[in-house]
Amino acid sequence: MKYDRINSSLYVKNRAKFSKKMNSGTLAVFNSNDIYPVSADSTMPFAQHRDILYLSGVDQEESILVIFPDCKSEKHREILFLKETSERIAIWEGEKLTKESAFETSGIRTVYWLDQFPLIFRELMAEAEGIYLNTNEHLRATIETETREARFVKQVKQDYPAHAVYKSAPIMHLLRSIKEPEELELMQHACNITKKGFDRLLHFTKPGVWEYELEAELIHEFIRNKSQGFAYTPIIASGKNACVLHYIENNQQCKDGDVILLDVAAEYANYSSDLSRSIPVNGRYSPRQKDVYNSVLHVKKEAEKLLVPGTMMAEYHKEVGRIMESELVKLKLIDQTDIKNQDPNWPAYKKYFMHGTSHFIGLDTHDVGLWNEPIQAGMVFTCEPGIYIQEEGLGIRIEDNLVVQENGEPFNLMGEIPIEVEEIEDMMNA
Repeated sequence: MKYDRINSSLYVKNRAKFSKKMNSGTLAVFNSNDIYPVSADSTMPFAQHRDILYLSGVDQEESILVIFPDCKSEKHREILFLKETSERIAIWEGEKLTKESAFETSGIRTVYWLDQFPLIFRELMAEAEGIYLNTNEHLRATIETETREARFVKQVKQDYPAHAVYKSAPIMHLLRSIKEPEELELMQHACNITKKGFDRLLHFTKPGVWEYELEAELIHEFIRNKSQGFAYTPIIASGKNACVLHYIENNQQCKDGDVILLDVAAEYANYSSDLSRSIPVNGRYSPRQKDVYNSVLHVKKEAEKLLVPGTMMAEYHKEVGRIMESELVKLKLIDQTDIKNQDPNWPAYKKYFMHGTSHFIGLDTHDVGLWNEPIQAGMVFTCEPGIYIQEEGLGIRIEDNLVVQENGEPFNLMGEIPIEVEEIEDMMNA
């Protein structure tokens, strides 16, 4: 890992919060992700399962966390199981966690090697009345590959049919959605790295540059600042490409007079940032581009005011739609007739703004959270309205990351990143 060690007190707090939500006499198990094959002997880079990371800080494959608050043996109330390291592994793969460094990372004193898990788990299950199993219940999840967690769930249900089974997901969705101060610091750091990349890009962009060259500038700046790289697949969409919401080819030349929609951001310590900006290739917006940009920016500023405790996200998105509708009328993209005849299930504004405005962000870019509960202080959301005009080959999206405050408007983690038309033009022409 490139990031600095995080104080284990964060993970001690996180486990304590989870334990308080558990039923008496139950244990919970969290598995690391697999290392996924590509072909031949090639593999994807390892990415840790965010739940075991949130609860332990262990950023290593073949790891298992067990939480059993009511266990009669005090030393078995929190256990880590790790792949046993060796001199050969150290030579071929590099340093792995020892039992001592695992304690320093997680604050968990009881650490066993992975080959001891079957026997110890059987002993724990003989004492436990039920088990919390960890399943992916993200609303947008598409799961085609059987995960290490899924294999474990299948095995437990087969081997222990008499045990009560509970879901970890609802607890994790609640806990992970409300960030601790340490988490907000890590997210701020990711946003600061993103700012450095964006500033670099503003000075580099000019007519004739290729989208992938901009991608290269960003990854250079991110990695040199201790990020693993992009928090998600980068979107660098010039001209008409910006009207494809998830354009990721990044293989076209940027032409004089076009706008580039950038949806690009760094991660740090597995925490995501998520930035969108739309900049002119030649350093100056045309009058039409400026009007559309300022309409999107107006919607964003008004939407931010709604991200306060007690807001329901469904109502929030409806209100943002009404604000966007007014801006589209000003831009002469829709009129009152369109609004009068609109389908209530697909309002007229959706022709030019077809995605949602905000999502949870944290350890995942589209982080877990409780969508049908009022938002609370400490939650972090993106705010990303956009207008996409295919007939003009123009797409504008603007996005920042916002921390909901107990009182007042949210705190913008990206408040130092240029966003006004004049700021962007001045930096591009400096």
